[in-house]
Amino acid sequence: MERKIIVRDASYGFLKKLLGTPGPSGYEGAAAGVWREEAGEFAEEVRGDRMGNSFATLGAGGSPKVMLAGHIDEIGLMITHIDDAGLLRFTGVGGWDSQVLVGQRVRVQTRSGEVMGVIGKKAIHVMEPDERKKVSEIKSLWIDVGAKDEEEAKRMVRVGDVAVIDQDLLELPNGRIASRSLDNRMGAFVVLEALRLLSEGDGFGAEVVAVANVQEEIGLYGARGAAFGLDPDAAIVVDVTHATDTPGVSKNEHGDHALGSGPVIKRASNLSPVVSEGLMEAAEREGMAYTLEADSRSTGTDADAIQFTRAGIATGLISCPNRYMHSPNEVVDLEDLENCAKLIAAYVTTLEKGTSFLR
Repeated sequence: MERKIIVRDASYGFLKKLLGTPGPSGYEGAAAGVWREEAGEFAEEVRGDRMGNSFATLGAGGSPKVMLAGHIDEIGLMITHIDDAGLLRFTGVGGWDSQVLVGQRVRVQTRSGEVMGVIGKKAIHVMEPDERKKVSEIKSLWIDVGAKDEEEAKRMVRVGDVAVIDQDLLELPNGRIASRSLDNRMGAFVVLEALRLLSEGDGFGAEVVAVANVQEEIGLYGARGAAFGLDPDAAIVVDVTHATDTPGVSKNEHGDHALGSGPVIKRASNLSPVVSEGLMEAAEREGMAYTLEADSRSTGTDADAIQFTRAGIATGLISCPNRYMHSPNEVVDLEDLENCAKLIAAYVTTLEKGTSFLR
């Protein structure tokens, strides 16, 4: 299928590589390596920290200091037990709907390399009638790596090894893609694309640090450490939100966010109205379509951790509509990704030395 040209070829290649690289929460090293290598093509400084967060900086010493944050971890699986038959029992790393796991192929990450396997459960033919009506739970599933017995399986895999679904990027019509890990490699991609756009632009006065945060899916941990270390004046977080153009998703509750409708700017009680308004004004100056999403409490994203770090950081949130979140085949529109990056770059160029985020 010929791809609709929305994202430049070099950036699209980076996105594909980033999405295809395993990196469950706490084990993001390989994906972080891909991100840092790409950042090194144009950033002034690229570094990591002890948590595994990645940083790429432009305009060091400028003012204000702005953090652009997207988490790079994905949901995955962790091996908890190897039984007598050589089957691997596991638990989820992050939040899974266990129904989507049944029958999937997986890539187990081991010290000796990847081990392929399949997720099994009792076949419907040998279930009791009442079992057929029950929802499959993770504790009733297993991973089969083809081992003959426990001894062979333990030579292949260790308890504590992690796995991801074996699902490559699929190009769909109209500039849409399906992939695992879009939540939220997409965000890590967008913040680096915004930095790339700034590096190619006419200049800006801020110090801008793009950050690929770790461990979001298990508790927003990486963003908290990264923000504490950076102590920025302001932050823009990029994450996914639920696309509401599929059956059964209430627009009354979640708003109207179709694929292709542009960046979603969040307005929430714990976000900075200074940053949120600035993002809206930037979108309108650029003639860029966007939608608004509201939350009367917290956002459930890294923005929650960043905004109360230290004495408080003025934080905004931009999201990309995403269908089938936390599944092996999340779906986004590439134009939305590109426009999220463009919006961030447009906003940053408006920030001058001494810009106040006081409320």
